Amino acid sequence: MSAPSAHAATGFSVENFLQHTLQALGLAFTSQQQQQLRDYTALLQRWNRVFNLTAVRDVEGIARLHLADCLAALPALRHRTPKRILDVGSGGGLPGIILAIGLPETEIHLVDTVQKKCAFLQQTGGTLGLQHVHVHHARVETLQDASGFDCITSRAFSDLPMLVRSTGHLLAPKGQWCAMKGQIPQDEIAALPTGISAQIDVLQVPGLSAQRCLVWLQTRPSD
Repeated sequence: MSAPSAHAATGFSVENFLQHTLQALGLAFTSQQQQQLRDYTALLQRWNRVFNLTAVRDVEGIARLHLADCLAALPALRHRTPKRILDVGSGGGLPGIILAIGLPETEIHLVDTVQKKCAFLQQTGGTLGLQHVHVHHARVETLQDASGFDCITSRAFSDLPMLVRSTGHLLAPKGQWCAMKGQIPQDEIAALPTGISAQIDVLQVPGLSAQRCLVWLQTRPSD
């Protein structure tokens, strides 16, 4: 299956936009990975008409506001080489599906409470051949995993204290949370439980002037 390369009304080319975005971020994607990005864009737009996966409806908005935003987080994640990622509140697969495309050697788990969103994630994983993706229809507070995750990501799930409280039981020893945020959330960082440290990676999203950052959280080692 091939995604349409342009938006009829504006002449916007998904293919060109993604190529420029990947180049700007220094991300080397194979031709297969680039095709997976285009196909995912088409799937998200098609399913969105029925399932309301995102408030952004047009393909250009999806590419600029969602895909580029999630791709901007990949260099930092690749640098940390996580083995198992849990994406909390995955919704339409942002960032979970993007991470799965960009990190083919990493085991990716997506969790959401909405059945129709999980159905989309299952369908998308199968259509794109992402065999390392596992979808969970559950509340993350009740999710159990014996091994734990060395990285827990979140884009729009909750504030930082709630993220830590609701997923702490799933974090592997020495694991980290990675929360995608807009402006640096100083109030949320200040409200974190005692013993949690925060590190900020400021992101530059190609074609987007708004502020974006990654907030990395980790349990401080006990003395």
